[in-house]
Amino acid sequence: MNEPIQSVRSSLWSRVDLGAVAPFAALAALLLLGTLVSPRFMSVDNLSNVLTRSAFIATIAVGATFVITAGGLDLSVGSMAAFVAGIMILFLNGGLIENPVLLIAFGMILALFVGALCGLANGLTTTLGRIEPFIVTLGTMGIFRSLVTWLAQGGSIVIKSSELRSAYRPVYFGDVFGAPIPIFVILGVAAIGAFILYRTAYGRHVTAVGSNEEVARYSGINVTRVRTITFVLQGLCVAIAVIVYVPRLGSTTSTTGLLWELQAITAVVIGGTRLRGGVGRIWGTIAGALILEVIGNIMVLSDLVSEYLIGAVQGAIIVIAMLAQRSLSRTR
Repeated sequence: MNEPIQSVRSSLWSRVDLGAVAPFAALAALLLLGTLVSPRFMSVDNLSNVLTRSAFIATIAVGATFVITAGGLDLSVGSMAAFVAGIMILFLNGGLIENPVLLIAFGMILALFVGALCGLANGLTTTLGRIEPFIVTLGTMGIFRSLVTWLAQGGSIVIKSSELRSAYRPVYFGDVFGAPIPIFVILGVAAIGAFILYRTAYGRHVTAVGSNEEVARYSGINVTRVRTITFVLQGLCVAIAVIVYVPRLGSTTSTTGLLWELQAITAVVIGGTRLRGGVGRIWGTIAGALILEVIGNIMVLSDLVSEYLIGAVQGAIIVIAMLAQRSLSRTR
């Protein structure tokens, strides 16, 4: 009698996708740890702050999920964010439109256009130039960072008008029904990303290209187009993150977005997306971004580990996540 039950249990267990479940289990464990470490952790204000601060990396990481699922990699997202923010603020300072709300709206459109253009440049250089995306985006990382340094003349680019700052602040500091606006941005970007990846032909092509480029090409999939669009989507996600980020400080410098590429890639890998491509998990990526922010928050609220070691912890996490992915792939 026990053997059939055990076989059913083992069959059910084998159907569970550990790679998909693990990020959410880890997030739940961290929430429990945070509750035990500090009584302030589970307060509404603290959790709201954690969700709001994760908006930038979570949004960028959704775009990175597409790039990595298709077998690519983008190391330029942090520098791109600084560059897009610089262009946007300079446009706002130009004051071409008197109405501040309308000016901000056109500034957002410009940010989306510049972000998409930067992503297109990365994509076309990678696909048409037949250069490894690691090399291309390493190069554009330096280009974008240098451009924003030049635009800022080594200093910072600041929104000059106090009226404009006041009109723009609600995008980051505002709320809808008590929930911060950046949370809705995260959910919106993730929902659209999940729909594209899981419910459209293009999403299936992204997964196919990442799984096996040659087989995808023989199946009639335009590999060049598919991969190029993933970089454009990445650029759009960077621009959306910038739109939410700019009202937070009202400025950008050459150090804006520093190491965001590491955090975005870490969030994607923690979320269960395979770094070598072929498997992409949007909601897992969101969980991964939250995990990074929760870890940082716990380190700030407690004395367990110095908050100055957050970068070291994040670096260790991506190594551990890669080892876990490899061990899971071997057991299948």
